[in-house]
Amino acid sequence: MARKAMGEGGVKGARRPEVRLPPLEPYRDGQLEPDGDYDSLEFREEDLTGQDGAGARFMDCALRGCALDETRLRHARILDSVLTAPRGVGTDLAEATLRDVELVDARLGGVQLHGAVLERVVIRGGKIDYLNLRKARLRDVVLEGCVLVEADFGGARLERVEFVDCVLKGVDLSGATLTDVDLRRAAELDIARGVERLSGAVISPAQLLDLAPVLAAELGVRVEAGP
Repeated sequence: MARKAMGEGGVKGARRPEVRLPPLEPYRDGQLEPDGDYDSLEFREEDLTGQDGAGARFMDCALRGCALDETRLRHARILDSVLTAPRGVGTDLAEATLRDVELVDARLGGVQLHGAVLERVVIRGGKIDYLNLRKARLRDVVLEGCVLVEADFGGARLERVEFVDCVLKGVDLSGATLTDVDLRRAAELDIARGVERLSGAVISPAQLLDLAPVLAAELGVRVEAGP
């Protein structure tokens, strides 16, 4: 299920997921398995550090307060699930699929999501450092009240993506393609590279003033006081 947001100013709003979890059984296996199948399970404060769940499928699951340091989830599919307060460094979700997912209050660093597909995903609260989304595809994604430090969207495709009350520091948009991306409600917008890729996004007048020096530098325009 997804709820379609109303766009403003001609921008198409993102469709948010409406995750309704069934009754869950506690996860008791202790060790993830590559290509494993996990349905209707609750992972509560599990230490999944260094475990290998590459290619696994998580359907109708809740992960609450789990440690994901160096957890290998490459090519995993996370569907109709909620991840609350995950923590860890170096989680590998490269080329994974996240669909109808809520990620809440994450404390993560160096997450590898390059080549991943995110569809109808909400990332709410928390802080993620050095998020790698190079060549990922994001459609109907909402980032709300979170902090992203040096997120890398290089070569990614973003469609109907909203940034709401979030802080973006040192973002890399090099080679990215943006369609109906709404940045107007971002609390802070700091673009380190790829400012020329903002075509297809909408920003506020105040953000335009903040970005003016970067835009001028991109255009090769020198800004100097008159004589």
